[in-house]
Amino acid sequence: MDSQSAFLRGKGRGRGRGNGRGAWSNGAPGVKSNNRSGDGSVGPGGLQSSNNINNSHAQSVTSEEEIQQAQVQERFDAISIKHRESAQRYLRELQENNEFSDEEEEEEELKDDVLESIFKSYSVSYDEVGSNLVEKVQDDLVHSFRSATSACLVCIETVKKEEAIWCCRGCAGIFHITCIQKWVTEGTYQFNYKSDSNIPASNIPWHCPKCRHEYQQSDCPTKYYCFCGKVADPPFDPWLVPHSCGQTCGRKLKPDCGHSCLLLCHPGPCPPCPKTKKSVCYCGKQPAQMKRCSARNWACGQPCGRLLSCNQHYCQQPCHEGECSACSKTSKQSCLCGKHEDTRLCASPEWRCKEVCNRPLDCGNHVCEKVCHGQDCGRCPRLGLRTCPCGKTELELPCTEDILPCGDTCEKLLSCGQHKCLERCHTGNCTPCQHLVVKRCKCGRKQKESLCSKEFSCDSKCNKQKNCGRHQCKKKCCKGNCSPCDQICGKPLGCKNHKCASPCHSGPCYPCPLTVDVFCFCNSTKVTVPCGKEKNTKKPKCNQICRIPPTCHHTSRFKHRCHFDDCPPCRLVCNLPLPGCKHTCPLKCHDEVKVKVVEKVERKGPWDPLPVEKIDIIKKPCSPCMVPLPQKCMGEHEIREVECSNIGAYSCGRPCGRDLDCGNHTCHLDCHIVQDAPDHQSAGKNCAVCEELCLKTRPPGCTHSCPESCHPGPCPPCTYSIKMRCHCHSMVKHIQCIDWAGASTEVRANLKACGGRCPKNMPCGHRCLSPCHSGPCPEVKCQQLTTSSCRCRRIKRQAICYDKKKFIECDEECERIKSEKRSKEEEAEKLRQEEVARKEREELEAFERRTKGKKRKHRKDYTEVIEPSWLSRNGKSLLISFLVAAFSVLFCYFVYTCIE
Repeated sequence: MDSQSAFLRGKGRGRGRGNGRGAWSNGAPGVKSNNRSGDGSVGPGGLQSSNNINNSHAQSVTSEEEIQQAQVQERFDAISIKHRESAQRYLRELQENNEFSDEEEEEEELKDDVLESIFKSYSVSYDEVGSNLVEKVQDDLVHSFRSATSACLVCIETVKKEEAIWCCRGCAGIFHITCIQKWVTEGTYQFNYKSDSNIPASNIPWHCPKCRHEYQQSDCPTKYYCFCGKVADPPFDPWLVPHSCGQTCGRKLKPDCGHSCLLLCHPGPCPPCPKTKKSVCYCGKQPAQMKRCSARNWACGQPCGRLLSCNQHYCQQPCHEGECSACSKTSKQSCLCGKHEDTRLCASPEWRCKEVCNRPLDCGNHVCEKVCHGQDCGRCPRLGLRTCPCGKTELELPCTEDILPCGDTCEKLLSCGQHKCLERCHTGNCTPCQHLVVKRCKCGRKQKESLCSKEFSCDSKCNKQKNCGRHQCKKKCCKGNCSPCDQICGKPLGCKNHKCASPCHSGPCYPCPLTVDVFCFCNSTKVTVPCGKEKNTKKPKCNQICRIPPTCHHTSRFKHRCHFDDCPPCRLVCNLPLPGCKHTCPLKCHDEVKVKVVEKVERKGPWDPLPVEKIDIIKKPCSPCMVPLPQKCMGEHEIREVECSNIGAYSCGRPCGRDLDCGNHTCHLDCHIVQDAPDHQSAGKNCAVCEELCLKTRPPGCTHSCPESCHPGPCPPCTYSIKMRCHCHSMVKHIQCIDWAGASTEVRANLKACGGRCPKNMPCGHRCLSPCHSGPCPEVKCQQLTTSSCRCRRIKRQAICYDKKKFIECDEECERIKSEKRSKEEEAEKLRQEEVARKEREELEAFERRTKGKKRKHRKDYTEVIEPSWLSRNGKSLLISFLVAAFSVLFCYFVYTCIE
């Protein structure tokens, strides 16, 4: 199974990367190996002789390569067959065992791998108690893997994998380290606030919020450690348990056996000790056996046999731990005083009756007033020195006489603790204190004069908030230590299903203590989760077979696991009989096929809703029968495999191919049924009629076709004439095809000649003297006169063509004319160069004049003069005149007012 699963999982990964070379090095294609051995021998036949080494070597190499390729192909086919068989066997096992891989199984495998790595140094055989502890540790580990499952009971928030935590030694509960520090500080403050005694804060214990395990102040966490306490601030690793250091736990196991935990750093309690040692049973009757260290105390199952506490019977219970239980047998036993007997358990021999002893005391005047007892009654309590009721007077009288009050003042301290009794010596309890004192009420708001023995309380109601912070105390004359709120909280819990049933309190409520079972679809598998988590909890994976009956025409479904959604489509073969044949439908079941349907809605504008898509389940009909059957075509050219649903006469598309009456052609019609044919080769009535021209082979040299239509027998002679030019291309001749085709080369040359003079030129340039002929002109001596000249063409002479010279040597006059002409050309060249230099110089001077330009004149410097405005020039004088005028007006107004 491992190799098969590895093959399927690794399918398509790394194929063809170097594996073929190592496996097929004995002759795989692409490997340059001629099967050479280490000693240099070639092939299996050994060394060849030197005479025929070349031919035989090539043949041997070719044969060896063919043998090697055949071996490689055989190996490849064998291995392919094995792989296919393994894959099919693996798939069959998956279908039988319902081991379908999905994302949930991958997560479970990852969880199992991590658990296996943690428990790798642990054995798997435990007793009942040990297995329960191991399961609890595994549950704690799985619980720690999941996110948002651990909640801090102080802040009622989720404990994340990266946050600093503190673990309780008693219950292994997980809390935020900041929350537990706040819990300790506030608990110490509340204890000091409610307690009247001044206890140092270092001596006040604190308790775990979950299990109430007691701790001292020195145990308050100050640093974040892993579960085993070895590493401070352990980093988060996704491949380890959250808050774990990944090292061996090493904590002392409980019960203490001297060994330490072998697991990796883990949450929760350590599992039982896995080591073994020799130990005897509880009763000691059996010899020592090898047992687990955690279960070293064991019971052999035989009767205990130890003497019981009654010293009469022996323990009949099976071998057990600790002291033997009380004897279960009965016997007659008398009470302590000996007056009564009763049948009682042998384990409780001492018992008391309900009668008073009434035995005479040593004084002889009184009897014992104790209830049934076994010791001596003792001396009479009235003998000896006795005091009066107030204790001031001591007298020694007989036990038959009572001591009377002495008549002095009682002066016993009253119950108030401040005043003394003022009555005379008396028997019995003193009366309550009757002194008048000024008392303040318990709340301290009012005071009043009242009896010392009575407590004074006012009618004022306490307005303080109780510990819940929601309700007032409303208690009359409250001392200040208001009682806890006795109402029910009633707030909705985080689960949103229940309300808090705890007494009214401050702060957030504790998580809902209830649990909910989340079942699979068939209710065979369940998972217990905290209340409120059932909506977000993934449904448990059930290993049971789905029990939903099939909805198609099959009697059963293919085996698959329990699920919530619709069952997967039926994978069984349809097997319904097909119409028109005896075959059955070979396709997968198509009774329920999901089809996407879009409603056709006419939209008048973009405000109209879009068409809605929905999934409909329809039953599709069976497809036509596709079983191949042999069928001949209409012309019996071939036998083809035709689908059973399409069986019938068909045309293969080939030409009919039957011989027509002409004997030269065949029927070109497509494959059809031939009617009234004499044999299988001849054409029938409905075959095509030959309308082609005669295509028989013509005589050699004739390029014309037969003028008659397709006919049997030989063709008539060709009557066409051939039009062609003569050898010299000066005229066109018409020659009969039959004369030309059968003529030889010499006859054809005579037929083609026109008889005129050849227009071609000889090598000397003159016309050929021969009549029209084929090929090049014949070589003859030309007798025509020609003119020859010197190289400068000054001297000219006449001569016969075949005897002339091409050029005549120049004389001295020719040389003188050449020198004069040369000197004139040199002077003309010199004048031309001077003219070019002059033009270049003129162009340069013109360019320099354009670049220099005209001389610029210097601009004059102007000075900007700003003239002041009229207001700035005459502002001061205007201001002085205005002030003088104003002063004169005021002075006149003052004089006028004084005169009036």
